[in-house]
Amino acid sequence: MLEPVSTAQEYEQRARALDDTGLRTLWAAIKAGDTPGWPAGKAFEYFILRAFELERAKVRYPYSVRVQDEVAEQVDGVIYSDGMSVLVEAKDQHLSLNVEPLAKLRNQLLRRPGGTIGVIFSRSGFTDPAQILAGYMAPTTILLWEEAEIELALEIHRVNSFRGGLRWKYRRAVEEGIAFSDLTAFFSEASP
Repeated sequence: MLEPVSTAQEYEQRARALDDTGLRTLWAAIKAGDTPGWPAGKAFEYFILRAFELERAKVRYPYSVRVQDEVAEQVDGVIYSDGMSVLVEAKDQHLSLNVEPLAKLRNQLLRRPGGTIGVIFSRSGFTDPAQILAGYMAPTTILLWEEAEIELALEIHRVNSFRGGLRWKYRRAVEEGIAFSDLTAFFSEASP
């Protein structure tokens, strides 16, 4: 059994110790709702960031932004990949996400440089209003990932399946104004 983890630095060390096999083991534990030593939802945040990091993306693990000694924001992480700067929101809950996490992320993006995009990773999916609203968040860009897409990227886990999926979703947002694109099409296009 894993020892309880108590600090962000220890969470980060635990995540960075994961190789591909460890990442898959953590994913199985997250899906089973059995992540000893991790507070609710925390393992999912670190799983997402480590998946990108294993594909050689630069990441910043979860952190707080302080203003005059007060916590102003809790950020689930940042991914730097292929010229993109991505603010991450990761949600591991049972109900489909409604618009509230999109509003939170949009406010965070409005305080960032214009080229920063947002991605919400959700194990429970998104309500129809959330999917529709994500496409109308201009001038910010927020992309949506559901559990099945995360599972597919992990299952296929070819070189850069997470990074490639992010690039594909971003390209679709640029070309067609779509915030939610099913990665099944990306992996179908990429198959030999």
